[in-house]
Amino acid sequence: MRPIRITGDPVLHRPADPVGEVDDAVRALVDDMVETMHAAPGVGLAAPQVGESLRLFVWHWVDPDGALHEGVAVDPELWVSPLRLDELDLDAEEEGCLSAPGERFPLRRADRALLRARDLDGTPFEIAAEGWLARIFQHEFDHLDGVLYLDRLAHPHEKAAGKAVRRHSWGVPGLSWMPGVDDLEG
Repeated sequence: MRPIRITGDPVLHRPADPVGEVDDAVRALVDDMVETMHAAPGVGLAAPQVGESLRLFVWHWVDPDGALHEGVAVDPELWVSPLRLDELDLDAEEEGCLSAPGERFPLRRADRALLRARDLDGTPFEIAAEGWLARIFQHEFDHLDGVLYLDRLAHPHEKAAGKAVRRHSWGVPGLSWMPGVDDLEG
């Protein structure tokens, strides 16, 4: 398990480097990321969130029908459908991030996404996702480009997010938390 970096840490705000060849160090990183994601608990985790500037993310989510969606995306590419222009659903489109622990804000994401990546064996794969899984892919892919969901918020939510960052004294390098160890409530 690894500590999760909090917004303001430089690794979260710059594009990550390609993984290239998957070796034992990358496999060990993925094992740590999966353990960290489950302990947090979260539905996805990108390598920059644990301090590694690599284009790699993991996900684990059980949909409302009980189907498990989990995997590892190495050097992914992502295509998304156009954004809807209707009014933002403040509940259904609410999102959180382990790098802004405890905060949740509504954010419009594309309804559909196409993920292309490699697995840990180097095998290319493609997943067409809709709904929440598409949101997970977009969120984690953003981390690989140095973008946090807080950076995408529209007014007035971006203002509330800025206040939350200041209230928690985030936004500076070197802050992190360890799932299962650090009390984020107090």
